[in-house]
Amino acid sequence: MQLTSVFSNNQAIPSKFTCDGGNVNPELNISGVPKEAKGLSLIVDDPDAPSGDFVHWVMWNFGPETQQIKENTIPTGVGTVVGKNDFGNNEYGGPCPPSGTHRYQFTVYALDKKLDLPAVSGKKELLAVMNGHILAETKLTGKYR
Repeated sequence: MQLTSVFSNNQAIPSKFTCDGGNVNPELNISGVPKEAKGLSLIVDDPDAPSGDFVHWVMWNFGPETQQIKENTIPTGVGTVVGKNDFGNNEYGGPCPPSGTHRYQFTVYALDKKLDLPAVSGKKELLAVMNGHILAETKLTGKYR
């Protein structure tokens, strides 16, 4: 699988997609999803946060046919769930580091089943129910200061 966006891997995320700009999600392009996948999930996190890891966006059960998540949208389709980020919201929360340059990891997982997980769930719960069901994964890392 491959994940691309308006920024290249390990390059700067445009401020439009951060708390300094429009705070909207960037376009994400997904390719190479395994044919046997039943659903996709996404985790966007900051491993450089002072607390150790800060989740900016978590989403699951979007269709394996999804090739693009457009700017400022979530994938349409029955079953798409946006979970809780560490801001306490069920939405995208853009990069907003308190100081220095942080890495923001956009990771897409192809799963062999749809997940039964309530929208109050976050990254920890998502990782737990995905365990043993990940067919493939891809990561795109952006930086912001």
